[in-house]
Amino acid sequence: MAKKSNSAEKRHRKSEERRLRNKSTKSAVRTSVKNFVVLAHKKDPQTEAALKEMIKKIDTAAGKGIIKKNAAARKKSRMQRFYNTIKAAK
Repeated sequence: MAKKSNSAEKRHRKSEERRLRNKSTKSAVRTSVKNFVVLAHKKDPQTEAALKEMIKKIDTAAGKGIIKKNAAARKKSRMQRFYNTIKAAK
């Protein structure tokens, strides 16, 4: 069996670190989206703050390349439209 080179071992180690970091960022985005939707359905006054926090997390993930720019824009647009319909229904 061939021995792995040191560079391949380091590459694997670093890719695993990045994968875990990206996973936590994606999870934070999904959690903030869920929190926003729950607050919006309850018509909670903190909905706008949750929307701003969610947009910030999405922009951060998109800026780091964890999610694609167009996917981030699409998600923000859909959530903003959802917020506007909820707000108009009040």
